[in-house]
Amino acid sequence: MAQIFHHAANTIAKATIIGVILLICAICIVAWEVNNSYNVYRHEPLVQPVPFSHKHHVTDDGIDCRYCHTSVETSSFAGIPPTHTCMSCHSKIWVNSPMLAPVRESYQTDTSIDWVRLNELPDFVYFNHSIHIAKGIGCTTCHGPIGDMPITYRQNTLYMRWCINCHKHPWKYIRPKQYVFSVTYKAPPDQDALGRKLVAAYHVKPALVLTSCYTCHR
Repeated sequence: MAQIFHHAANTIAKATIIGVILLICAICIVAWEVNNSYNVYRHEPLVQPVPFSHKHHVTDDGIDCRYCHTSVETSSFAGIPPTHTCMSCHSKIWVNSPMLAPVRESYQTDTSIDWVRLNELPDFVYFNHSIHIAKGIGCTTCHGPIGDMPITYRQNTLYMRWCINCHKHPWKYIRPKQYVFSVTYKAPPDQDALGRKLVAAYHVKPALVLTSCYTCHR
């Protein structure tokens, strides 16, 4: 009986199967990167009523995070500064700046500035700023190089897997408490050894507890 298929048919079929598999993998990788980079608006400054610069206030002027975020050590919410906090300085400096007109109007009318929130978790996720501060997790660990941001943007995805990675390996990210609010802190070469000591000293719970569903979903 005559041969129905060309002698190269098997090779073509194998190449086609491999090509389809590689194409699917490539599509998945691209979709993963797009999802991680764009859908959560990472590194994309959002338009705010006032173009507030952390770089100017924190790095240039040396204002401590807690001056504006007053409840970060005692509450689940870091706190958004009321307008009178802004005016404690800007009633004396840059008093006629057009850029600060919304701040002056907010103060005069006792109306809150409608800031656009960058880092927001769904209602079914529980997050507490104060416990992370108390256990030696610095602001820049989650918020990125905040001291270098002229306009604030979201540094991390805040995806569950991102949080779980830290909860599984807290010694990689923990720092001495005196440096929690430092925007220039860099992990030392012996971070692994130091981190494990701090985990014990600060009584950080074991990974089995930190990664339990109840820790973040209550």
